[in-house]
Amino acid sequence: MTADLAGERMPSAPAAVRVATPAAPAAPAGAAERTLTVLEAALEHPRFSDVVAATGLPKATVHRLLATLVTQRFLATDPAGSYLPGPAILAIAGRALAGVDISAIAQPFVDDLVATVDCTVHIGYLAGDSIVYVMRSDSRKPYTMPSRVGHAAPLHTTGIGKVILASYPDDTVDRIIASAGLARITDASITDPDAFRREIAGVRSRGTARDRGENVPGIACIAAPLFDHTGTVRYGLSVSTLSIEHSDEQIEAMSGPLLKAAAAISQALGYQGSAFATTTLGNHS
Repeated sequence: MTADLAGERMPSAPAAVRVATPAAPAAPAGAAERTLTVLEAALEHPRFSDVVAATGLPKATVHRLLATLVTQRFLATDPAGSYLPGPAILAIAGRALAGVDISAIAQPFVDDLVATVDCTVHIGYLAGDSIVYVMRSDSRKPYTMPSRVGHAAPLHTTGIGKVILASYPDDTVDRIIASAGLARITDASITDPDAFRREIAGVRSRGTARDRGENVPGIACIAAPLFDHTGTVRYGLSVSTLSIEHSDEQIEAMSGPLLKAAAAISQALGYQGSAFATTTLGNHS
C-alpha cells in the first residue's frame, strides 16, 4: 500500500539532444566517510566489483576497507565471496530497532496530515486477530472519535486492519478470517468471506483501504500502510471523519496527503523501497 500512485509524465527530449552519460559517484574525502560509504555499498551490493562501482573509490581502497569491516565483524562473507551483514552491525541494528517509538517518529508527519485534512488521524498495528491503536491525533473539530490509544478493533471492519491484511498472501488472509471470523459489528460490516476477499483485492489494487461505517456507525475512514525497514507492513495510518461531513469523493481525495504522510513515516522507519505504490501490496497468490 504508498505515495506517488501516479507518476508524472515527463516531456520527451528532442531527437537532436544527446543524453549525457551519468557521472561516476564522487569519492568521499574523509577516512570515516569512506568507510561508511563502503559499508553501505556492501550492504546493498554483495559483489566486490559492484561495491567499487557504487562508491567511486579505487579498488585497493575498497579492498582494504572491506577487509577491515570483515575483521571488525560489521561484514561477513559467504562461501562464494559475497558480502553479508556481519554480527556486529546486526547487533547494533537490533538494539536500535528495539527502541523504536512509532509515536515519536510519526508525530511531525501526523501533525502535518491533521492540519492538511482537518480530520482525526490514527496509527494502529496488528495484535493477534485485532488492530490496536497506538496513536490518535484530533483536528480542531468540535467532536472527537470514540477510539482511544490502546483500544482494539476488528481487522475486517477497519481501514487499518484491511491495509495490513492486504499485505499478506491470500492463504494467510483466509487463515486469519477463519480464526477471527467476520462478525457483524454494524449493518455495514462485511461478513461474507467471498465479499471480504474482493474487498482485500480492491485494497491491493488501490493502495488504500476504506471503512464505510463498518466499525462504528456514521464514521468513515481511509487508510494506508506503513512499512518498516524490512519492507513489511507493520502499521496502518488512517484518516477518520463523520460520514455526514464528507462524501465518498471527498474522502477518496484525502488519499493524496495520506499516502504522502505514509511514505514519509515509512522512510523514517527505515523503509528504502524504490517506490511507494499500489503494486507493493499486489502480486499475492
